[in-house]
Amino acid sequence: MTSYIGYARVSTEGQGRSGLGLEAQETTIRRHLREDDKLLMPIMVEVESGRKAERPVLAAALARCRLVGATLLVAKLDRLARNRAFVGTVLASGVPVEFCDIPASKGATGTFILGIMAEVAQLEAGLISERTRAALAAAKARGVKLGGYKGYTPDGRQGAAKRRQQADTFAARVAPLITEMRGNGASLNAIARSLAEQGIVTPRGGAWTATAVRNALARTATAEKQVK
Repeated sequence: MTSYIGYARVSTEGQGRSGLGLEAQETTIRRHLREDDKLLMPIMVEVESGRKAERPVLAAALARCRLVGATLLVAKLDRLARNRAFVGTVLASGVPVEFCDIPASKGATGTFILGIMAEVAQLEAGLISERTRAALAAAKARGVKLGGYKGYTPDGRQGAAKRRQQADTFAARVAPLITEMRGNGASLNAIARSLAEQGIVTPRGGAWTATAVRNALARTATAEKQVK
């Protein structure tokens, strides 16, 4: 029998509120438990970018594990981090850690395997970042305006049809950039971060999320079908 403290992480407040990605992590953690295993408390959820080393919820989870002699249980390695050094720090904290996607994570061999997988995750993050920068550069070379366009400002006096038209226009303008990054392997979250870094906001002037990126692509696809 093993006692666990579950830890899950999502990257944005929107994901935290909606449960996007969180529900899958919680399901994976619970399915990992054997008949005699115990999850000592509700799964602890962190809403924070994987790039940040300051993780108050993770710190609290590790402290709780030390206090009760439990093992930290994480659904996927990349939910902890895509950084080899950060993963190494957690593994060296003295708290046993298990990852549902890497069953053989115990003992010296398990630590070695985790080190390799952390290196792979870090490499993957770096490659995605490189592909995203390349897509942005290619789009800029084609004349796509990246940083100056701030979307439109909704006017309550406008009719719904006019607002939809403006949203469609914005989506058509940003869709080629999103599509190119997506084709280069960037995740929806990575695309959202890249758009934010370029100073591009959503049609309503807010920050990009994975859901907003998906909606922009869907809006463009719908508009193209109507044209056909």
